[in-house]
Amino acid sequence: MQVFSVNMGHKYLLLAFCLWALTCLLLPASSNGLVRINLKKRPLDLQSITAAKMARKKSGEGVKGIYNYLGSSDEVTVPLKNYLDAQYYGQIGVGTPPQNFTVIFDTGSSNLWVPSSKCFFSIACYFHSKYKSTKSTSYSKIGKSCEINYGSGSISGFFSQDSVEVGDLPVKNQIFIEATREGSLAFLLAKFDGILGLGFQEISVGDAVPVWYNMLRQNLVDDDVFSFWFNRDPNAKEGGEIVFGGVDPKHYKGKHTYVPVTKKGYWQFDMGDFLIGNHSTGICEGGCAAIVDSGTSLLVGPTPIITEINHAIGAEGFVSAECKQVVTQYGDLIWDLLVSGVTPNKVCSQIGLCLFNRARSVIQSVVARENMNVSLPGDDLLCTACEMTVIWIQTQLRQKGTKDKVLQYVNELCDSLPSPSAEAVIECEKISNMPNITFSIGEKPFTLTPEQYILRTGEGLSTICISGFMALDVPAPRGPLWILGDVFMGVYHTVFDFGDLQLGFAEAA
Repeated sequence: MQVFSVNMGHKYLLLAFCLWALTCLLLPASSNGLVRINLKKRPLDLQSITAAKMARKKSGEGVKGIYNYLGSSDEVTVPLKNYLDAQYYGQIGVGTPPQNFTVIFDTGSSNLWVPSSKCFFSIACYFHSKYKSTKSTSYSKIGKSCEINYGSGSISGFFSQDSVEVGDLPVKNQIFIEATREGSLAFLLAKFDGILGLGFQEISVGDAVPVWYNMLRQNLVDDDVFSFWFNRDPNAKEGGEIVFGGVDPKHYKGKHTYVPVTKKGYWQFDMGDFLIGNHSTGICEGGCAAIVDSGTSLLVGPTPIITEINHAIGAEGFVSAECKQVVTQYGDLIWDLLVSGVTPNKVCSQIGLCLFNRARSVIQSVVARENMNVSLPGDDLLCTACEMTVIWIQTQLRQKGTKDKVLQYVNELCDSLPSPSAEAVIECEKISNMPNITFSIGEKPFTLTPEQYILRTGEGLSTICISGFMALDVPAPRGPLWILGDVFMGVYHTVFDFGDLQLGFAEAA
């Protein structure tokens, strides 16, 4: 009987071991409860940046879409996206068995879409993998048509439902878009097949539940947090990692600084002052809205600040006749009004260049231009040039500059206005003399050195250096607005905390 008990004990032990091994095989592969997705990086090239900027210009800059999202319209538009200059991609599987697709993990949108086998009339579809519903045993038909308007074009198609494999995570019953039309140069030239949005459901077209939401509802991750780490080593094979379910301590140094999400939709927060070198630009002293966007390569900000950055780093812009006209004819008057205590946002209306309160007139004029094809009084180039001049003079007044020197400096800034359709090329040998750029987040400085915000493309004598900054103006009360793309996220490891609705930033390892 004693021998029997020992044998039975061995059998139970063997059975327990087998059950444990089987459980390990069925569970998603992870490390410390973290699910990792390797990202590949495509080298950034001058042609892509130029094409991306031209696409943004032709699209009307997306301001109309911003108001559709922020307003009460039922149409949901994701206007800040371009993707032509996006760099980081990962792989997912759709269907059973999985059909593989390369996607951008994009915190600036919320839908999942991939090209459909029913995409017959868009050239872009023939250059990318296409989803075949007939090859999947877990496919469920929905069929409702939909469209997503991006900053550089649109995609349209219909909703379907299937399993989605993200890393080793089996997300069941995921609603996604089969794209049957990709109407943009960005999608034709792109190195990716589709987009996996990691924004909030509030901006999801068709109110489709995002993949990330379903990961949480199906208990596929330990914690309702995901994080991005971008590898900035240009010679590295892997471009970085996105970690679902937490953070990897090897990806950052020190502690994260956390700030609350101020508006669900994009991952939006309030940013403080912005410094060029050690000098405040003043435009964000009262706070600026900022969006962390993994689907954008560059840093996008208000034209007055981008112009000052261009001037400081020697970027070539284009001469604005209207800007120089305002400085020449009204510079002294603007100076005197500011010195006398006139509120900066009232200066241009007092001298007659802006006929309305700008915060109100810009919104009206944008809506009017887009919907009625008319132009309202006060919304013209002189008004815009005047407002930039006020910002620049006000900044110099804080630094106690003399009138003549300040007006000369402002006149020089007119030569550095960023062109929306051309790259800002920098002389590479001057990088070491360029100033640091600092963002104030959570009352702490987050600094980018010239080596970090200047992008290099090419090798040897053919190397070209390009500014990592681009201009986009969103009027008050929603603006000024910054978009912190991969240039920022590569330097600062970023945590997206869905549970506590906050963002965390720490120096990347």
